[in-house]
Amino acid sequence: MSTVQVFYSARVKHNLLLPLQLERVAAGFPSPADDYMEGRLDLNQFLIEHPAATYYVRAGGDSMIGAGIHDGDILVVDRAVAARNGSVVIAAIDGELTVKRLHRNCGGIQLLAENENYPPQHVCPDAELTIWGVVRYVIHAL
Repeated sequence: MSTVQVFYSARVKHNLLLPLQLERVAAGFPSPADDYMEGRLDLNQFLIEHPAATYYVRAGGDSMIGAGIHDGDILVVDRAVAARNGSVVIAAIDGELTVKRLHRNCGGIQLLAENENYPPQHVCPDAELTIWGVVRYVIHAL
C-alpha cells in the first residue's frame, strides 16, 4: 500500500535557474547545431502553481506504481487544485493518510490503487474523508 511518509514545505525562497534547451531532445544522438539555450527555467515556477497551497510529501509503498509513483518518490501536492474524478490525491480516511486515485460514482467514493495487488478502498458513508490535495508531479530518480 502507498502511504505518506514525510511532509515537506514548498516555501520558495530562492530561484533555481537552470538552463532550458530550446529544442526537444530526441531519443537518438544530439545535433551539434542545438548548442543554444532558450533561457533559464526556475523549477519552482514550473512545478509550483500555488506556492502557499503546495507541499511535498514522500510516498511509501508500491500501490501506485502504475501511476508512476514509486516507494520513496517525492510528490508535489497542490491543495488549491480541485480534486476531480480520476485525480491522484492525498487522502485521509479516519485520520489515516494515503495516496490513491479518487473515483466517484453513484455507489459512493472509492480510492483506487494503481497496482492489481491492492483492492479498491471503498469509503463508507460514515467514514471521515479529507482530501489533503491533488498530486501534480512525481519526482524520482531513474
